[in-house]
Amino acid sequence: MAVEILVVDDEPNIVLSLEFLLKKEGYQVRTASNGEEALNVLKESKTDLVLLDVMMPRMDGYDVCQAVRADPELSSVRIIMLTARGRDIERDKGLALGADDYVTKPFATRELVDKVKSFLGDST
Repeated sequence: MAVEILVVDDEPNIVLSLEFLLKKEGYQVRTASNGEEALNVLKESKTDLVLLDVMMPRMDGYDVCQAVRADPELSSVRIIMLTARGRDIERDKGLALGADDYVTKPFATRELVDKVKSFLGDST
C-alpha cells in the first residue's frame, strides 16, 4: 500500500509544488487548505505524514497538531510543520505540541521532499 501524505497549506503554489514532487516520488498525496479540512481528511483516511502550515484560516497548524496528538487513532501520524515564522519560540511551541520537525519558509521543495523520505525511512 502506498504511503499517504497530507499537505496542508493555504498557499496554492506551495501545495501544487509539494504535491507534484511527492507524487513523482511515488507517494499518495492528499491536500487541505485549512486546519478544519485537514482534520476531516485525517479522520477519513490513513495518513502517514502531514506537512502542516502554521498560519492558516479557521484553525491554525498548532491547533491541528494538538488535536492530532490528542486523538489516539492518529497518534502514529508524523507531523512536519511549515511556517514563515522562524523564531525559536514558534519552533519550540510546535515541537512542544507534538510536531516531529519544523521547517521555516521559504524552503527548497527538493530538500523538504528528502526530509520526508528520511522521516518515512524511504531510501529511494
